[in-house]
Amino acid sequence: MAAMNEKDYYAILGVEENATTDEIRRAFQQKARKLHPDVNKAPDAEERFKEVSEAYAVLSDESKRKRYDAMRSGVPFQGAAGGSQPGYAGGYGDPFGGYGDPFAGFGGFPFGGGGFRTTTRRSRAYNPRAGKDVAYSVDLSDEEARSGTRRGVTFQRYATCDVCHGSGSVEHARPVTCPTCGGTGRMHVDLSGIFGFGVIEVECPECEGSGQVVEDPCASCGGSGRVLTASEVVVDIPAGSHDGDEVRVRGMGNAGTNGKESGDFVCRVGVPSERVTQGQAIGLEIVGFFLPFTLVSLLSLALGLGGGVPVVDLVFIAVGVLIACQDGVAHKSRRWWRNAWYAMRNGFAIGLVIALLFLLMSSCSASALTAAPRGGAGGLNA
Repeated sequence: MAAMNEKDYYAILGVEENATTDEIRRAFQQKARKLHPDVNKAPDAEERFKEVSEAYAVLSDESKRKRYDAMRSGVPFQGAAGGSQPGYAGGYGDPFGGYGDPFAGFGGFPFGGGGFRTTTRRSRAYNPRAGKDVAYSVDLSDEEARSGTRRGVTFQRYATCDVCHGSGSVEHARPVTCPTCGGTGRMHVDLSGIFGFGVIEVECPECEGSGQVVEDPCASCGGSGRVLTASEVVVDIPAGSHDGDEVRVRGMGNAGTNGKESGDFVCRVGVPSERVTQGQAIGLEIVGFFLPFTLVSLLSLALGLGGGVPVVDLVFIAVGVLIACQDGVAHKSRRWWRNAWYAMRNGFAIGLVIALLFLLMSSCSASALTAAPRGGAGGLNA
């Protein structure tokens, strides 16, 4: 096999030297479909297929590509250090990464309008996955939370493709075995002549590891069965809602790929008057943490077990009160006081465990000191 710097992998794939990973993947897909031995019966088809596979294996991996570019430029090992994993680093994904923040607002697109519609480009891989939820947060006044309200939201999501009805295929109802990897989802490429890499395994870029592809991908959605679009939803927030409540609208989240079910639109209710701020929570946790130490010290004094007035503990408690009061504590909401109690209780639980451990260790030390003179006197009498 020729050395790595003797082959122009960019020319083999037909891409520019500054091509992105997606461009490299698409170029490989096009050439692999034409040169695969099962499709192309030309004598040199198999050898050319191996050559484009080798080019893809090098250029799709960041560290191998840096090393290859360094060899081409005459500066060996420049940028050779890299931590990327072998295989395709691109792929498709939900724009929100699960519970992402949707592109939403109350005036971005008028209700009844067409909004905008774009397509999502990806390979023709058949990879059915359930759609993820789309989350949206809304803050309510005390009156709105008490009596309930209705909110209209315009947001961006993946919706089922109207052309193929979510299947990703125009005519064929079922996927076919990937012709590039033979259904394994992986490719083995021999790079023995490149710094001793040997045979490496990469994810098939044609099927993205699923082993199946859509035979005739829908031109509107690119074979995924869904497109990126603007959607509108009206959320009825019930009366008596509180901070942290959720209202779900079934099926209005991201559509699944290749016909799988859609996620939900999740409206997260916020009531600022019921919410304990970060500063209040920190101050209340400090108060709760040092309360057990103060109580243990006072109990020791009352039982005549020694110890002193817990001045340091009282100082920390005072500091915690001051921190909590900076954001105000004059709240009428019962929910706020409940949340404040939860914050103080968390600090109290931790402080109580540590205070009891200190008390146990002090008791053991006192017992040992009391028993030591008796044992010494007994030894002298003997």
